[in-house]
Amino acid sequence: MKKFIYLSIISAFLISCGNDDAPEETQNVAPTTPTLVAPVNNKLCTNNAVSFQWEVSADSNGDPIIYQIQVAKDKDFTHIVMTAESSATYQNFTLEKATAYYWRVKSTDNEKLSSTYSTIYSFYTSGDGVVNYLPFAPDLVSPELNSVLNATTAKLEWTAKDVDTKDVLVYDVYFGTTNPPTEKIGVDQSTSTLDVNIVSSKEYFWKVVVKDDKGGETIGQTWRFRTN
Repeated sequence: MKKFIYLSIISAFLISCGNDDAPEETQNVAPTTPTLVAPVNNKLCTNNAVSFQWEVSADSNGDPIIYQIQVAKDKDFTHIVMTAESSATYQNFTLEKATAYYWRVKSTDNEKLSSTYSTIYSFYTSGDGVVNYLPFAPDLVSPELNSVLNATTAKLEWTAKDVDTKDVLVYDVYFGTTNPPTEKIGVDQSTSTLDVNIVSSKEYFWKVVVKDDKGGETIGQTWRFRTN
């Protein structure tokens, strides 16, 4: 009986010591978001054979990384024209001429954990005999997408670019509680801000149409925010 007790005590001691020596499990962390390099934002590419480049992402676990690039004709990426996955930090695509494109990249490790997508860059491919390029789709400044406001007024703010740097841009603004918004509350305005009245417990939608002084126009995506 004593021998059995001694063996039980020794076994329990060895088990407890074994747990102390067990290595701690390392938590996997997603790689960092890639930084885009080329083509630079809002660039006019003189060739439709475009070389894309981005910086190497870091992975604190030292995992191998695969990059996914998406090229689309809209900022919502609902019309993706090119996509590819590779361990390289570059990709070459031949695209249509005289067309605006938007591109982004994300990184994924071998445990299938992904970064967020990079900042979206835009560019135009040049076209034969083109005398005017349409403005790029506008970028949202505020209110942030899907944000919640506690206020009775909101300042709508955006930015817009055009590769024809001498073009003068004006804006039509649509705003309301329907999606897509149909009420035009700003017409041919030269400033990229507009104050609007809002009420509580509503969801608002708005979009901007960017127009240049040569008759070209680009319809922006629909943005939204809510009020408490």
